[in-house]
Amino acid sequence: MSPAEPKALCVSIHDVAPATWRDCRRLLAAVRAVAEIPLTLLVVPRFHHSAVDSAAYEAMLGELLAQGHELALHGYFHLDTAPPPGRWRDRFLRTVYTEGEGEFAALDAAQALRRLELGLAWFGRRNWPVKGFVAPAWLLSKEAWSAVRACPFEYTTTMCYFHCLARQEALFAPALVYAARNGVGRSLSPRCARPLAWLQRSAPLVRLALHPRDARHPQLLRHAQKLIEDLLDTRRALTKAAFAQAWCARHRSA
Repeated sequence: MSPAEPKALCVSIHDVAPATWRDCRRLLAAVRAVAEIPLTLLVVPRFHHSAVDSAAYEAMLGELLAQGHELALHGYFHLDTAPPPGRWRDRFLRTVYTEGEGEFAALDAAQALRRLELGLAWFGRRNWPVKGFVAPAWLLSKEAWSAVRACPFEYTTTMCYFHCLARQEALFAPALVYAARNGVGRSLSPRCARPLAWLQRSAPLVRLALHPRDARHPQLLRHAQKLIEDLLDTRRALTKAAFAQAWCARHRSA
C-alpha cells in the first residue's frame, strides 16, 4: 500500500465448519447488510474431530471464494489435546480463556506440522488456495511457530499482531473481538471495542474478528454492523491475504 491509499480493515469469521455454519451465515448476512466487502473465513477442516463432510456447505464456501472472499486454515480439530498444563498461566489460557480449544497452544513441532499438513491437504483436495493460517484462540507454542514457518503460508495472525511470514515482520494490530460467552462479556466487550478502534485510528490496519457465538446475540450483531460502517468511512476492506500482499509489497519498495 502506498501512503496515498486508504488504511485497511480486515473482517474475519472464525471457526467456520459444518457444525457452526448456521451461525456463520448469520454473520455473513449481518456484514452484507452493511456493505459487500471481502471477508476472510477461517475454516476448520475437522471441527471437534467431526468426520462429517457436507457437499452443500463446501459448495457455499466455493461460491464465497469465487466472489472474492478468502478461505484460511484455522487449525485442524480446534481442540487442545496436548497433556494438561502445569503452570497456572497455562492452565488459565488453555482451559478457561480458550475453553480447551487452543489447538496449537502446546503442540510440539512434529505434531503441529502434521496438523498443518493435514489441513493443507484438505484444502488441496478441494482445489482451494490457502495463503494464511490462524491458530485457534491465536495461541501458538514456540515449537508450533517453527512448524508454521516451515509451511507455505504468507501470513499468520495472533491476538495483537499481523505477521508477514515471508519477511518475518510483524505489525501491531490488536483484534477487535466480542466476548459472547456470558452476560458480563456481552456487556463489556462492545464498550471496549470502539475505544480500541479509536486508539488505532492512525494504524495501517484494524482487524475485526467475529465468532459464531456472536451471531446468537442481536445486540452484538448491531454493534458490529455499526462499527464496520464507521470504519469503512476511512478504511478500505481487504481480505487478510490481500493485506499481507500489499503490506509486504510496500515494505519491499521502501
